[in-house]
Amino acid sequence: MNISKKTSYSMGELAAACGCKVETVRYYEKTGLMPNPPRTMGGHRLYSLDHLKRLVFIRRSRDLGFTIKQITELLRFIDESGHTCGEVKAMAMLHSRAVQKKIKDLQRLQKALNDMAVRCKGRNYKVEDCAIIDALFGNQGISD
Repeated sequence: MNISKKTSYSMGELAAACGCKVETVRYYEKTGLMPNPPRTMGGHRLYSLDHLKRLVFIRRSRDLGFTIKQITELLRFIDESGHTCGEVKAMAMLHSRAVQKKIKDLQRLQKALNDMAVRCKGRNYKVEDCAIIDALFGNQGISD
């Protein structure tokens, strides 16, 4: 489908153009991220290029880990006059710091898993003698 030449889309076409499911479009409408489109005489939704652009924006924002609440705020910056690029940057930087914290947490998790795996003898040893299982039970330094 050549989306640059289309001017209107059914819900299915809109979803396909953005690589998402129809249920996703419905969800974004329900949460208020997507404005309600006009309807045909038969009651079918008729989406415009602006709807498509907005859905692409929402999907890309989700791919970058922004929450629905954050996307709502970003869209408010777009929809309302008087907002600045500085507000958008501040939100992006705040999100970047949260992502960095998650990365550090994941690195600590990876190290802990690697440390447990190094202590494990592996192979055909009994599960009762597994250092990973012991560590998950919190049996380091605990005697019976």
